Amino acid sequence: MPATDRVIPANAQNRYEVTRADLPLSCPMPGMSLWNSHPKVYLAVEAKGEATCPYCGAHYVLKG
Repeated sequence: MPATDRVIPANAQNRYEVTRADLPLSCPMPGMSLWNSHPKVYLAVEAKGEATCPYCGAHYVLKG
């Protein structure tokens, strides 16, 4: 299922596993409900394989 077809609750978890199909990575991700979230910020997860959102503290880990 493409990343944009998934419905993901915004700010509901502290850790999200993402794949290269989710790049470029933003928080909130496409498919997350935006009405109760923060402004979109792009995260450079490729360099270290992980990144943390400065707004909500969500931690993203690049898998594969």
